Amino acid sequence: MIDFFRDMSVNPFLLSGLIAGLLAGSACGIIGPYVVTRRIVFLGGALAHIAVGGVGAAFFLAHAFPQYCGWLEPLHGATAAALLAAVIINVVTERAKEQSDTIIGALWAVGMAAGILLIKFTPGYQGELMSYLFGNLAVVPWSHVMWMAGLDVVILVVVLLFHKQFLAVCLDPQSAKLQNVPVARVNLVLLCLMALTVICLTQVVGLILVIALLCLPAAAVARHVTGMGRLIAGSTLLCCVLATLPRIAVYGTPVSPEAAIVLAAGGAYLLSLAVARLRR
Repeated sequence: MIDFFRDMSVNPFLLSGLIAGLLAGSACGIIGPYVVTRRIVFLGGALAHIAVGGVGAAFFLAHAFPQYCGWLEPLHGATAAALLAAVIINVVTERAKEQSDTIIGALWAVGMAAGILLIKFTPGYQGELMSYLFGNLAVVPWSHVMWMAGLDVVILVVVLLFHKQFLAVCLDPQSAKLQNVPVARVNLVLLCLMALTVICLTQVVGLILVIALLCLPAAAVARHVTGMGRLIAGSTLLCCVLATLPRIAVYGTPVSPEAAIVLAAGGAYLLSLAVARLRR
């Protein structure tokens, strides 16, 4: 652990990775409680896998049309694909409720397959793809940190504006509809925030492992607090701890920091279950 802070002065990526973890933890801690309460964790996995299609599209367009799309980065494509997927999933769940699981599963598989196929058609070796799939805290560019900071600001502002509507829809959608809450519109906004949170987590744990930080910290804290405000505060704190301390602890060892973060999240959830059982 001491080596991490000692090397921070000579390796700027250590600081950018640490800040990226804090930004991702903040986004996840704010949105996670709504996701767990609304019981739409599997939609987070769908958004993450569909975002792979955006990564592949960005790679392909940047190489096929450099004069027009040379500025395009995989993170931009992933953001656009995740937001588009949020809109499509919202429409599907509203208009085809009986078949929504099947359609979402199909989008999940097709999105990822399309991304991999587009990358195959992109000239050269695209090793950067692995960092988007499984995360890469060792090398986080400052441009990505700024992008994540902007997404965090958007998430925080929208949550402050829609908190009451989110709470009503998450706790009882039927009652919310009777109280003239635009449930479909609120669900769309919540899914879009989930999409942005998924993008924030790409550098920390990658698109494949995103569900771990999206649900486990919030589910762990939910067993010990009451009220959405306390749940969001506790979840945000736990997410920030999980996104930073394991990365520092395994520095200089063969252990992957991304895997350490996911395993730490799983351990925190199991510890929460054990403590809740002992208290009863």
